[in-house]
Amino acid sequence: MATVQDVHENVKKYYGSQLGSSCDLQTSAATCNRPSAMPQSVREALSLVHPEVIKKFFGCGLPFPAKLEECRVLDLGSGSGRDCFAFSKLVGPNGHVTGIDMTEEMITVSQQYIPYHQERCGYSKPNVTFLQGYMEKLREAGLQNDSNDVVLSNCVICLCPDKLSVLKEAYKVLKEGGELYFSDMYASKPVPDHMTQDPVLWGEGMAGALYWQDFISLALSVGFSAPYLVSASHIVVYNDELRVKTGDVQYASATYRLFKLPNNPVCAEAEVTYKGTIEEFKDQLNFDSSHCFKKDVPTKVNGEMALILQSSRFSPDFKIEVLDTPNTCSRLSLQYCHLNPFLLAEKLGSSVK
Repeated sequence: MATVQDVHENVKKYYGSQLGSSCDLQTSAATCNRPSAMPQSVREALSLVHPEVIKKFFGCGLPFPAKLEECRVLDLGSGSGRDCFAFSKLVGPNGHVTGIDMTEEMITVSQQYIPYHQERCGYSKPNVTFLQGYMEKLREAGLQNDSNDVVLSNCVICLCPDKLSVLKEAYKVLKEGGELYFSDMYASKPVPDHMTQDPVLWGEGMAGALYWQDFISLALSVGFSAPYLVSASHIVVYNDELRVKTGDVQYASATYRLFKLPNNPVCAEAEVTYKGTIEEFKDQLNFDSSHCFKKDVPTKVNGEMALILQSSRFSPDFKIEVLDTPNTCSRLSLQYCHLNPFLLAEKLGSSVK
């Protein structure tokens, strides 16, 4: 797998013709997206998706953030369209969802079911568009800068050899205050070079999985806020041969959220109070694994979190009182253990077997 083109062609073949359904995957990654509890709106949205679309779904998480109504959403690596069709229900008739995927077979499947899901949602016109293209080159696919409220992805960035370009492109197409919210496969240590030569390991996401600390460094270098770890599960490798090839590298499915902050951001610690105004989260909003905002309960947050709540789509849902003198936002220390998906998975006891 010497070049980016080699990896792209291998992944296209793997997902376009070799895998018939998620049951053909050699790890538990596809079962990491079935937690026992999820918002009723997400459950209902997923129930509307055509069985054939679900059959060809290969994600590893549930990247469904709160408050998507009327948002413009971009799904990177949309595959068969499962998440896009669920998002189409969540954004409502006045929102719009765009899915982009490089695999022709996946685009064919997703486009085929647009009328079906339009009818299931009860919309007078479709609010989903699918584009064939590369997430490293979103402008070439016709996507404009500063055009999306939320960018989402589900276990696809690990299939891409140029992750820095993916993060840069996602940053560009987001509006100020916009969010990148995505699930992906992560490695417990840097993946050895010999693994990156194996086409099956690439197809399964293991060869291209980022070491979780490297992901944080990349995100910060692009200009995003610190990543916030939402959930994590250990991934089990079923195939004995692949388990030998991966050696002592362990894998986890993790969902992170990060935000495009205003230019030259000025931060200040603040006391924030959640108003309980988001449907289905009237009593509390679980923002990530470290922040739970209870209705009408003042909570002290650092300057960056305060800025996120002020500049994002969540600003109407919080009362924010600045506590100190504003200063330039500081970068996050890589030693912060609450961003480690393996520790969170261990804490939650969330190995999937």
